[in-house]
Amino acid sequence: MNKKLVVNVCEHETRVALLEDETIAELFIERQNETEIAGNIYKGRVQRVLPGMQAAFVDIGLSQAAFIYVDDVIGDQGAADFPMTDEEDAEKGGENDAGNAPPVRSHEIHIEEMLTEGQEIMVQVAKSPIGTKGPRVTSYISLPGRFLVLMPASDHVGISRRIEEEEERERLRQMVTDLRTGKAGYIVRTAAEGVQPEKLAYEMGFLKNLWNTIRVRSRKNSAPTLLHQELTVSLRAVRDLLTHEAEQLVVDSRATYKAILSFLDTFMPSLKESVELYEGGEPLFDAYNLEGDISRALKKKVWLKSGGYVVIEHTEALVAIDVNTGRYVGKHNLEETILKTNLEAVKEIAYQIRLRDIGGIIIIDFIDMEKKSSRDKVFNALREALRRDRSKTHVLPMSDMGLIQMTRKRVKKALTRMLCEPCFYCDGEGYLMSGQSVCYNIFREALRDARDMVGNRLTIRVNPDIAELLHGEENHIIVSLEQAIGRQIVVYPNAEFHFEEFDIFETVKC
Repeated sequence: MNKKLVVNVCEHETRVALLEDETIAELFIERQNETEIAGNIYKGRVQRVLPGMQAAFVDIGLSQAAFIYVDDVIGDQGAADFPMTDEEDAEKGGENDAGNAPPVRSHEIHIEEMLTEGQEIMVQVAKSPIGTKGPRVTSYISLPGRFLVLMPASDHVGISRRIEEEEERERLRQMVTDLRTGKAGYIVRTAAEGVQPEKLAYEMGFLKNLWNTIRVRSRKNSAPTLLHQELTVSLRAVRDLLTHEAEQLVVDSRATYKAILSFLDTFMPSLKESVELYEGGEPLFDAYNLEGDISRALKKKVWLKSGGYVVIEHTEALVAIDVNTGRYVGKHNLEETILKTNLEAVKEIAYQIRLRDIGGIIIIDFIDMEKKSSRDKVFNALREALRRDRSKTHVLPMSDMGLIQMTRKRVKKALTRMLCEPCFYCDGEGYLMSGQSVCYNIFREALRDARDMVGNRLTIRVNPDIAELLHGEENHIIVSLEQAIGRQIVVYPNAEFHFEEFDIFETVKC
């Protein structure tokens, strides 16, 4: 499979697309006013401890307070070093979670025993703010490099699960064990497969110096303050995706091109030949036909080639995905038609989940299938389609009702939340009251108001579309209202009124 990174840089926005066989598979966006903060390290101050939730709010200097759970709190926050964690498979920016997983505690510890209001604490953002939820933070710090992730809270050496050969795993484990000094733990990343000891030794020194710099900043600065900022989206793509996930990088900004080459000079000089500066006249994303796929990823309804379609609906707590046959009527029998639609939908759903970066709880409602063998085919096809996804997923077997429940690790905003906002007209409801319903509401409201009015005329200001209805096919409402209240009704259109908005007031006819 041919994989390529395409980096589009504008004055206020940088977009990085991961292409697989010329098709966009993942999209990363960074804007000046909305910089991704996952991975940033802060010195924060505990605002409030919540024993009922076994969590606390931490002020890290942002508009929203950060949230930390008891399992993400290291016991002695005053210590220079941290206790051990044991996360074999975590890989920063890779297959799994960003950062250290907290250790399993030998006995129950309560948040109020570990944190107090006003206490200063060093934390790292594990999940960026999403909607009204502030960032989730952890005090188990991790510092990712190209080949290694330094874990000051651990003395454990872990190997990425994507390195499958047992001999290579053992070689890397022994190499890191021999090279490291002190008690810090490391995770060996997938990109380290086959590397020589001197490269790991260099990166260990770099990460250790970086950690010492962060600790010095923490001692010198009071909370809340930023101690360490994660790399820009373009440099993260180079560090985490180049060579392992992509063989080539194309960028359309000379300044970013030079920054990438400088970064590679320090860490991966051999990869400089993989970076290309795009100087074509056509916009870079247009040259690779990406804009259409991005627009399609923002739509609620996604059509399948067969004529069926998938509906993706975001709710507050989960994402619901519904599969429909649409225009597809099949050729032989109903079960075959349904199975073919569901199998086609599986590929599109896995693709859209990854491209849209949908996380959390996901419920997929496939078209009901009578045969268990058909349900098993769809379930296995979904698990296979999700193998390409670098984010951790967990899929439960299909129920008799055709539902599949799954979870996908969420670290940042989904694409729709990043690029879209609730409709200013319907306020995110997705529906408007029908014109007829608005007319009937006006009728009832006018009846209530007329009892306390002394004027001989009632004036109603409405949206022009509603005014047209009241003067046309719903005119019987005005006639009935005039008969019921014994007053003349005058309807005025107002182009500034919302479709559901109206205003009723009394006037005196001269």
